[in-house]
Amino acid sequence: MKPLCLCLGLYLALLSAAFADEPKVNPEIPLVRHAREAMGTVFTLTVADPLPAELVERAALAAFDEIDRLEALLSEWRETSEISAVNRAAGLAPVVVSAETFDCVSRAIEVSRLTDGAFDLTWAAFRGLWKFSDETPPRLPDPDRIKAALSNVGFRKVKADKKARTLFLEQRGMTLGLGGIGQGFAVDRAVIILRAHGLSRFIVDGGGDLYVAGEKAEGRPWVIGVQHPRDRGRLVAELPLPEGAVVTSGDYERFFEIEGRRYHHIIDLRTGYPATGSVSTTVFSADATLADALATGLFVMGPKGLSKLEAMPGVEAAVFSPDGQIDFTSGLKGRFPARWKP
Repeated sequence: MKPLCLCLGLYLALLSAAFADEPKVNPEIPLVRHAREAMGTVFTLTVADPLPAELVERAALAAFDEIDRLEALLSEWRETSEISAVNRAAGLAPVVVSAETFDCVSRAIEVSRLTDGAFDLTWAAFRGLWKFSDETPPRLPDPDRIKAALSNVGFRKVKADKKARTLFLEQRGMTLGLGGIGQGFAVDRAVIILRAHGLSRFIVDGGGDLYVAGEKAEGRPWVIGVQHPRDRGRLVAELPLPEGAVVTSGDYERFFEIEGRRYHHIIDLRTGYPATGSVSTTVFSADATLADALATGLFVMGPKGLSKLEAMPGVEAAVFSPDGQIDFTSGLKGRFPARWKP
């Protein structure tokens, strides 16, 4: 998928500490890396399995092919994609889609519901309103255009018929965008492919959406670092992660400032303006699809949203607030400092 001006939180804010270790640190099991551009970012596979290079390469190619296949289905930037077909049929008729597209959209609807619309897959109605290009002078969108876009936002107007496997946007002018969940979905599919090829120790990194499998070496878990929101060279925390997904959303990738106020790409779709309660959020979960979408939803909700995630089995999260405070779910107690220095 093409990078979006409103790409709702797809940014590499997690740096694997394992990536800093060159093979010489652990020469008996060197890390093998494969990378490919897809979905408007770079997907990187880092493998620690002591397997033949040819086997690892076949597994990586199969995973990348699956990611490319998903992009062809899910990208609203491709006229031939199933999502584009659904968007063209908004207000007209349901569209039959593949199992993969239906699954991804269904997961997006689920997270939209869980976050009360803080994450909303109909965000694409705002595409082009907020511009964060260096080539474009910073300026605020016309309020009337924001109001018009808000009228085309609403996940409850997305109808998914499981039996018929159709998707339907009830209102003409509505547009689906999977930028806040599609990369996580692709990461999870890549994990399935790699495991089917016999791999068990690896990291899949889809533009900052990470899935960690197994250990880096016997008794040595992979370690991820959570980036400081205002200092790209600093880490706020380093955490061992034996298995699972972790995703960060931050206000520091695409933004502009007017009169000292920062306007960034993570839009609160309840107001049409950038969310103000967070500068960064990090979510841990069993799969990258959920972590990807929740990282955006939590960013919009701010610290108050942690109570929702606390009730979700297997989910942990941290919120960095503008005043320097760090709030987190109970499972992260003692693993994050209480504050970060703005």
